[in-house]
Amino acid sequence: MKIEADKVVLFHYELSAEGSDYSESSRDGEPVACLIGHHNILPAVEAALLGREGGDELALTLQPGEGYGERRPNAIQRVPIKHLMSKKRLQAGMVVKVNTADGPRDATVIKVGKFNVDLDTNHPLAGKVLNFLISVVAVRDGTGEEVAHGHAHGAGGHHHH
Repeated sequence: MKIEADKVVLFHYELSAEGSDYSESSRDGEPVACLIGHHNILPAVEAALLGREGGDELALTLQPGEGYGERRPNAIQRVPIKHLMSKKRLQAGMVVKVNTADGPRDATVIKVGKFNVDLDTNHPLAGKVLNFLISVVAVRDGTGEEVAHGHAHGAGGHHHH
C-alpha cells in the first residue's frame, strides 16, 4: 500500500542536526504513527514519504527553511518563571516548555533571574540542517475517526481519554 493522504504511516526515524551534537531516534520504542495530509509532521518529511511503501528506507537532508526555519535574532524574550511548564531547577542551555496563547512552545534558557528568565524562543533546531534516516514499517488506511480528528490513534499516535 502506497503512502498518500489519509493513510497512517508507521515509521522509525533517526534525526541529527549538522554542526551540533543533537540527535534523537524512535528506534528504542514504538514506531511513530502519522496520519498523512493533516500537518502532523514537517511538510518536507511528509512530501518525501508520499508514494513510499512499508519496508522502504530513505535518507533525507532538510535545509533550515524546510525544517524549523531560520534563527530569528529578535526571538529573545524575558518571561516570568511562573509561565514555564518545567519545575526543575533552571540552567542556561536547558530547553523548556513555555505556556503561550498558541499552546506550549519549546524555548532555550539563556539567563535565569529570581522571578524572570531570558529565553530564546527559536525552536532548538532552527537554523540547523537536519538529517533524517527513515524506515517505513507499515502503511494502513486511516480510520474514519482518525481522519475526522486529523491524527493517528493508538500506539505511536495520539491517545484520547
